[in-house]
Amino acid sequence: MNEKKSAVWFALWVLFAINAINFFDRQIIGAVGEPIRKEFGLSDAALGALGTAFTLLYAFVGVPLGRLADKIGRKGILSAGVFAWSLLTVGSGLAQNFWQIFALRLGVGVGEASCAPAATSLIGDLFPSVWRAKALAIFMLGLPVGVALSFAVSGTIAKTYGWRAAFFVAGIPGLICALAVLFIKEPKRGATEAHNIGEQKRAGSPYRLILALPTMRWLIISGALHNFNMYAIGAFITPFLMRYHGADIQSANFVSMIVYGVMGAPGLLIGGFIGDAVMKKRTNGRMLVGTIAILLSIPFLFFALGRPNGDITTFLILMGAGCALMYFYYSTVYSTIQDIVEPGLRGTAMAVYFFAMYVLGASLGPYATGILSDFFTKRAAQAAGVLDSSQAALEPFRADGLHSAMYAIPILSVLLTLVLFAASRTVTKDIEKLQSWMRESTNSD
Repeated sequence: MNEKKSAVWFALWVLFAINAINFFDRQIIGAVGEPIRKEFGLSDAALGALGTAFTLLYAFVGVPLGRLADKIGRKGILSAGVFAWSLLTVGSGLAQNFWQIFALRLGVGVGEASCAPAATSLIGDLFPSVWRAKALAIFMLGLPVGVALSFAVSGTIAKTYGWRAAFFVAGIPGLICALAVLFIKEPKRGATEAHNIGEQKRAGSPYRLILALPTMRWLIISGALHNFNMYAIGAFITPFLMRYHGADIQSANFVSMIVYGVMGAPGLLIGGFIGDAVMKKRTNGRMLVGTIAILLSIPFLFFALGRPNGDITTFLILMGAGCALMYFYYSTVYSTIQDIVEPGLRGTAMAVYFFAMYVLGASLGPYATGILSDFFTKRAAQAAGVLDSSQAALEPFRADGLHSAMYAIPILSVLLTLVLFAASRTVTKDIEKLQSWMRESTNSD
């Protein structure tokens, strides 16, 4: 029994490490975006598009990889994916222009698309329902840990050795994890369910079965809204601190590390533990916890952006609190998807969810924020009597332009709160429906 327990926890910690590297590599653009923008003479929309390159292909490739995760060994998918994206991350440091780095980031997205569907499907079969939110919270700790390390390490390396060196360093840990994941003992599908249904699946199109769940539809919408906000912050928090608050690249990245990375850890863990505790009393408990957390984050985000130039300390405290509450979303929503979808479709369900989350959210967040920033930058320049629209002429107004654009984040959080509340009204029925089907499937055997 202890040997089996050790194998389960070994698997979880390897998956955590892979997720940390996943987010380390995807966050590098946010950490070193300013020197890239200046070297290649880019607008904020173009800088945001580098994030879009990653997320668009990530989303499209994720769907077939999710289906694959429901059919073949998941650890093999993970190992190949980690190896591929690590090599392409190193290659990004060799880019000589915008289109080269854009293409390489597309490739990184293909590799990283293997991570979430396969890993969350494994966790769903490694841990029973009462432990899933906590296990997924530990797995998702890779997000803030990876992001925090990316800001700290990449910012420090970029200041001393230039932005290209940051990409070279990032590729090494992934190669180690690509090997470690092969030592995971893959569990049988449905192994931890109260009703042992084995490999049974309902008849019909897997996509239709997943989208027939009202809660799943609400969660897909919520994922798009949430990822829009999270990726907008990730892409532009360091440039915002450098422009608006006057920090250098290393100092700005250390603040970003705390706000967007370190503060995510308590948010994920507290969200997971509170979500599990409330669910013991209310079937929709996890969704209520996620809803309330996003609602509480709104004033923190709004007032953080309202701090005057140079007030970095107060910005750090307010924005950090807001981001911590935003991280509640992952442990409550990811575990809910595992609760409402049968074991044989969980990889596909996560892939469908991530498709919308990244195509409609993460890919639009940095790009749309960049477009807004460019719009407000030009408007500020025109108000000052500057009619020249060249990048050099607009540079003095980029701080105010980006500052105005980032207010879209708390505004969209209001809509996100309403969507999560709607999901909390349907989740009980969807969980009961799944449990009923699993009972009937078990009895029919």
